[in-house]
Amino acid sequence: MFPFKSILDFNVILKEEHEVFRKTVREFVEKELEPRIKEIEEKNEFPEELIERAKELGFPGIGIPTEYGGQGGGALELVILIEEISRVCPAFAIVFGVNHLFTTPVLLFGNEEQKKKYIPPVAKGEVFAAHANTEPGAGSDVAGIQTNAKKEGNYWVLNGRKIFITGAEKAQYFVVSARTSPPPSKRERWKGLSFFIVERDYPGFKIGSKINVIGLRGEQPYEIILDNVKVPEENPLGKEGEGFKIAVTTYDHGRLGIAAQALGIIQGVFEKSLNYALQRYAFERPIISFEGIAFKIADMLTELEACRLLTYWAATLADKNSPEYLLAASMAKMYVTEIAEKASSLAIKIHGGYGVDKETGIERYLRDSLITTIYEGTNEIQRITLVRMLIRNIFGATIDII
Repeated sequence: MFPFKSILDFNVILKEEHEVFRKTVREFVEKELEPRIKEIEEKNEFPEELIERAKELGFPGIGIPTEYGGQGGGALELVILIEEISRVCPAFAIVFGVNHLFTTPVLLFGNEEQKKKYIPPVAKGEVFAAHANTEPGAGSDVAGIQTNAKKEGNYWVLNGRKIFITGAEKAQYFVVSARTSPPPSKRERWKGLSFFIVERDYPGFKIGSKINVIGLRGEQPYEIILDNVKVPEENPLGKEGEGFKIAVTTYDHGRLGIAAQALGIIQGVFEKSLNYALQRYAFERPIISFEGIAFKIADMLTELEACRLLTYWAATLADKNSPEYLLAASMAKMYVTEIAEKASSLAIKIHGGYGVDKETGIERYLRDSLITTIYEGTNEIQRITLVRMLIRNIFGATIDII
């Protein structure tokens, strides 16, 4: 069973309420979201009424404790929500999903005053929140952060530039990484980082240009400029210098949401491909009767269900607070996103010329799936993480992998 301790670790716990919730999300997606996809793609923005409707359904509070204004539930409910939305529009899943990159570190590392002040407005959908860590020279390399923070009287003053910040244009609250002291050595580059809770209206905080990425139309990332931003001394998140730990812990939780997003993509392209293969005729026969198409459909179905089991299993481990969750989440993010890219490519081939026609919406899934393999830690980083965890389980220490 290595690196797992028991076959009992391989257990997915689902209840009737999960299915009721899934149907509620699917009804919203099919009746209200799907008819607006073409409009979203063309305008590269979401209609405000769709966002308001999602708030009414309680989507912002899924996975956030009721004591802080949330709907409760855990990782499995959040996975189901993201999967069902991503089946039709992966970008819309980010609208509320990105909030968790703020609420997760605040819930895990914030003090009670910070939790009570910042979590309820986000959980109730009154405000949006975002996570600002990535910089032009520091993405997967969290230790490479150059934004700096200096203590001046009753404030910390932040200067730097963040990039590819999802949800920045709507967010009122941000968690922002900055270097509060230089690293003691090259081997300890990760030391000296801290996180801060920053509000949008703090002087010197500016939303920069939109970054037009190829996918996820409707929810494009932005640049953030920090120009002598004065952050109150009560707003550091956690202890000074433990920013690296906060970042990697947040991403340990966040990558499961990306796996769910990719899972929804696979479900969406599978359904569309099967439907097309049954209705499209060539040589007086439905194209599913040809091995070249039938085998693609069979592969998509098999890999879809493997991905669902892997993702739901990782979510179950997360809800049990199992330490094995970290392995499972990295595997899910790495594997499911790559299968999403593969399935999207197969779907285009099954649709032939219609697959690359923007009007049919098939090529959109490929654009979106490519992004899932990159953000929340590239899949190369996931592979490094997995091997390091294996070595640590064997020897009690890790090794550097270059």
